[in-house]
Amino acid sequence: MVTLQRVLYVEDDPDIQAIATLALVDVGGLKVTACSSGDEALSAFPSADPQIVLLDVMMPGMDGPGTLQALRKLPGGDRVPVAFMTAKVQSHEVARYIDMGAAGVISKPFDPMTLAEQVRTIWQRAEGI
Repeated sequence: MVTLQRVLYVEDDPDIQAIATLALVDVGGLKVTACSSGDEALSAFPSADPQIVLLDVMMPGMDGPGTLQALRKLPGGDRVPVAFMTAKVQSHEVARYIDMGAAGVISKPFDPMTLAEQVRTIWQRAEGI
């Protein structure tokens, strides 16, 4: 059975990025490529070869939705599930993210002890596992 191993994580807040990376790597046993901007994520995407992308919604410059649109144009970018991580999780906001093509939404603040499991669940659902 295929298991989730590689995550591309995009978060502009260094504290949140550090906590989530720690949670995904140390608690979840995942390999994480962390980026601080949408542009950085697009550059890192080919070498990171992620199985899922986690995107912050609100970032300076290219926001999460803009990054998702650009990601979909990259070779292989249309096949990788993307989940948004955001504090904006009212039902109409979540519906908008799903309409954009997101595989799921993880609310902030997140629980570092369960973050990796949330990511795995979204990935498994997106991959039909």
